Amino acid sequence: MAFNAFMTLLRTLAFALSAVLPAQISAQSSDFVSPSIVILGDSQIPFGSGPAFLEFFENIKSHCPPTPKQAANLEVLADMKVAVIGVRSTSLHSWTAKMGKAKGAICDVDPKWKVNAGTYGFINTTGNKYKQIGKGDAYQFCKMDMSAFQTMFRPGYYEPKLILLSFLGNSAKRWASSYDQAVKDVETMNAQLPAGVPCVFMTTAPSYSKKITDLRLKAQANVKRAFAETGSQCSFVEGATPETVAANQGNKTYFRLSKSGKVKDPYHPNEKAAKTFFMIAMDDICTAVYEQIEAAMPELAAR
Repeated sequence: MAFNAFMTLLRTLAFALSAVLPAQISAQSSDFVSPSIVILGDSQIPFGSGPAFLEFFENIKSHCPPTPKQAANLEVLADMKVAVIGVRSTSLHSWTAKMGKAKGAICDVDPKWKVNAGTYGFINTTGNKYKQIGKGDAYQFCKMDMSAFQTMFRPGYYEPKLILLSFLGNSAKRWASSYDQAVKDVETMNAQLPAGVPCVFMTTAPSYSKKITDLRLKAQANVKRAFAETGSQCSFVEGATPETVAANQGNKTYFRLSKSGKVKDPYHPNEKAAKTFFMIAMDDICTAVYEQIEAAMPELAAR
């Protein structure tokens, strides 16, 4: 009986190892290399701003001419491995949620299209911008009882030297109606971002509609205050300013039109609009990036 029990134990262990080892080997043999610059946002990225984000940060020295000191600091980003990821119907709290509908916005497979994100740059070599988060070495952000941020920024996976977050629309009502909720979302983000890494949070570009933009301006004011009062490590850049609102609001050429010529999507500025947006917001973005890198230089240099 003792011999039979021993053999049963061996078979059980062998079965368990057969299930575990392939996963370990797969993880260890992954060719994934972390980007040095990570840009995360919502559906504005695949609808128009993704290429503009990529071009801006791949050519940051020409867009943000550095002083000698800033040029020296930029050497920490010398390889310029830029990753841009935009997941539709997401906001900041989608990336910090450990369960429920908010996390599902990132991790659930889209039932119709089977993809939920647009990706650009170093992590996308296929030529197809559309991806499903959770599928592929570069998109393993979904683990049980962990948020996408906690999974993404775990040791040995995404280890960026600069993070830019671009959100607003899907939290507009949430933040506009409750400053306390904005504070809660920012505090949770603060706790989950990798410490000491330069970070910029920029609200998304204004919409075509004045009604939509007015709500977002109220939300932007609340979340900007939350960033300041929580002592966030991230610099805050307003995406909705008098200049960017004037450029987008009521401008049909910056939004998708129906065959009749009416704006059919007032929420997502197109690629032409994104280029203008970056031209207008350039000074603020450059200032935030350089301030963040300079403040983090001692830790970045040691990595």
